[in-house]
Amino acid sequence: MFKKVLTLSVVFAFIFMVVFAAAPEATSAQETRVGIVLSTGGLGDLSFNDAAYRGLQRAESELGIHFDYIEPADPAEDETALRRFAERGYDLVIGVGFQMSDSLEIVAMDYPHVKFAHVDEAFPDILDNVVSLNFAEWEGSFLAGALAALVSETNNVGYVGGVDFALIHRFEGGFYQGAKYINPDIEVQIRYADDFGDPARGREIALGMYDDGADVIYHAAGGTGTGVFEAAEEEDLYAIGVDSNQNHVAPGHVIASMLKRVDNAVYETVESVVDGTYEGGQNLYFTLADAGVGITDLEELDVEEIQAYEDGIISEDELEKIREMKEELTAPHAAKLAEIEEMIIEGEIEVENWGEIGRPDEL
Repeated sequence: MFKKVLTLSVVFAFIFMVVFAAAPEATSAQETRVGIVLSTGGLGDLSFNDAAYRGLQRAESELGIHFDYIEPADPAEDETALRRFAERGYDLVIGVGFQMSDSLEIVAMDYPHVKFAHVDEAFPDILDNVVSLNFAEWEGSFLAGALAALVSETNNVGYVGGVDFALIHRFEGGFYQGAKYINPDIEVQIRYADDFGDPARGREIALGMYDDGADVIYHAAGGTGTGVFEAAEEEDLYAIGVDSNQNHVAPGHVIASMLKRVDNAVYETVESVVDGTYEGGQNLYFTLADAGVGITDLEELDVEEIQAYEDGIISEDELEKIREMKEELTAPHAAKLAEIEEMIIEGEIEVENWGEIGRPDEL
């Protein structure tokens, strides 16, 4: 009898090992550690970095993971920061921003058993332990350009980019095409600040654009963009935010924000590590069709705007300014923007990706 029990025990133990060896390798949420290295501008940019950070906060709250972050003072420190997390055995190491792509690839090659994620740069020959999170910024920015042209009373709008680089050309190209789709004769001013963290420079550029006739300016400039909002308030004109909902930064003057759902992409990547479904070697793209990019609500107050009031960031009067601005300025164009969005998703409007094909010689 004892031998039979022993034999059955061995058989069941063998079956158990085979079944679980074949199952995907999951990581206990309580054990999962994620390290993120933020891009230039760091936390508080009310944009790209803050969105990535929100994704980890959500993962911490809903999945029970632990995360740490590093804000390099200079891109030259990116590799050291990424390596610090890899050396300490973090389950997932995330690098944010196109400027970090080379550093992340170098570190990922040195630590093939560590999982990595990179935000905002597709890799031609992506490593098996890296997943790249990319976004169709040109599609979302097309909506921003269309809205700017619909709202403009001067037939003159502006775009402020952070650094004159292929990634930021995606935003510029989408905005330019969207504005021209609505009004082929509209003037689109374009300037680059050569910095993602210089609000004073953003303000200076925006004031110059307003002086030259623009009445709506869209930025893709990280922290530099807060200077654009300051200029909009000073001149009592309008701006469009980017990446996150920035409508509360200058209530009544930021008419909408082009959303780039870095938060969702980061959360989903962490979730894949926790549940064992992470698959490296992929360049992923998030588009209008899957709500990876989009634009804030043009008719009703968004959750983030109400949250800004509840958190004491804006007053009740300022929240009312946002509501009134939507009612008077953007709500009348909501149906048109929804129509354009559907046409892009269905392929009836083809938006060029200037980050891929390059900027036209003459604009």
